[in-house]
Amino acid sequence: MLPDLETFTLFAGPCVLEDEGLNLAVARGVASAAGHAGLPVVFKASFDKANRSRLGSARGPGMERGLELLAAVRAATGLPVLTDIHEASQAGPVAEVADVLQIPAFLCRQTSLLVAAGKTGRAVNVKKGQWMSPGAMAGAVEKVRSGGASKVTVTERGTTFGYGDLVVDMRNFARIREVAGVPVIFDGTHSVQTPGTSPDGSTGGSPEHTRALVLGAVAAGCDGLFLEAHPDPASAPSDGSNMLPLGDLASLLREVSAIREALSARPAASERV
Repeated sequence: MLPDLETFTLFAGPCVLEDEGLNLAVARGVASAAGHAGLPVVFKASFDKANRSRLGSARGPGMERGLELLAAVRAATGLPVLTDIHEASQAGPVAEVADVLQIPAFLCRQTSLLVAAGKTGRAVNVKKGQWMSPGAMAGAVEKVRSGGASKVTVTERGTTFGYGDLVVDMRNFARIREVAGVPVIFDGTHSVQTPGTSPDGSTGGSPEHTRALVLGAVAAGCDGLFLEAHPDPASAPSDGSNMLPLGDLASLLREVSAIREALSARPAASERV
């Protein structure tokens, strides 16, 4: 199934696929939280985190087992599923299971990968590289569309600011939408990463800022949200330093809904004097 990404949508799940029980618990948790907020949800989880800071960092179960786990979530919950691809050769096999293919931020300029994703006919979500300007993402979208994809989104996940920090420019939702002509999603959890700041040189995070950034992005006009959530982030094998505790998701989405309702009740620009 192709999710309607023209509607404000939540992409949510753990960073990497874990055991079947954990995956299903998170999928059902995010579905419940999103359902109470009136939001459609796509379950997200990676079968491989190929761009980790350290050689020994957890990467996930791999493509074969990962696709089995994603299929199990899809069958048990009925949710559409999203996962990353890192090589053009992965696009076809992954598209047999995943409803949305995601291009990681570090790979958003890889032409063969973007075109291959587009050729699958699946929806494609392209993460904006931390070094990319809003205008540069038009080229990434063009590559995906050249493959034939009809549903494409871009996800804003912060811009590198010096060393070890990311900054979110709230103007980027309007700017990317204007130049690329696609919905722009906000990644509220990767945007609070602090690359290279952990004692071992891996990526840390400042998750205490997630709520403020998410609510600010919604007020600024983002078209959906991307949030990594976990029942116990401290025990997560990947990105635990910036993930949202699953138990906090429902309250955050209630605030998101309140802001969206306030925006929808606002008079049109032509009526404001």
